[in-house]
Amino acid sequence: MILSYETDEEKVEAIKKWWKENGLSVIAGTVLGLGAISGWRLWVDHQQRVASAASAAFEQVVTAADTEGTAALTTAVAALKDDFNSTAYASLSDLVAAKALYETGDAAGAITALQQALEAAPDPAFATIAALRLARIQVAEKQWDAAAATIAAHDHSPAFAGAFAAVRGDVAVGRGDIAGARVAYEQALAQGCGLAELVRLKRDNLPPAS
Repeated sequence: MILSYETDEEKVEAIKKWWKENGLSVIAGTVLGLGAISGWRLWVDHQQRVASAASAAFEQVVTAADTEGTAALTTAVAALKDDFNSTAYASLSDLVAAKALYETGDAAGAITALQQALEAAPDPAFATIAALRLARIQVAEKQWDAAAATIAAHDHSPAFAGAFAAVRGDVAVGRGDIAGARVAYEQALAQGCGLAELVRLKRDNLPPAS
């Protein structure tokens, strides 16, 4: 319904009446809206500051892994986890540490770092990568049962099926299961594994089937 007013005084009185009945709600809604916007901006700014600081801490981990030795690396990883354990950088630091530790001959430390990365993995894809690296080290250390268990627990992604099949072939070779190794290597090649030439060489160097 459209209301009409005879005079300007009537219009003013109508506005005054409406404001008296609704003004408080309008003010409250405006304040709440502005507060929500301000709160959101503060939260975004906080998240950006945390991300920037976590990134800087991760750079320290990478630098320590490349140039500063195991003690400095351990300290850098611990510092990052103390402050940013809820971020993906914590798990990334475990991957970096595992690689550096294994290259210095500390296989046990590398395995522990990868297990920690698995436990705190921020998503399934990250967990799969950590598991694949763990299984490869376990194979290199002749931990056949542990490697097989790691593969069984984490070989669920089609994108990594070929890579896991190749490691499964290595496990079979270690256990003396030549037929199983041949099947696994064939699967790895069929599924487009990385380092296909190396996998093909492993398959071709298997003893002939009896």
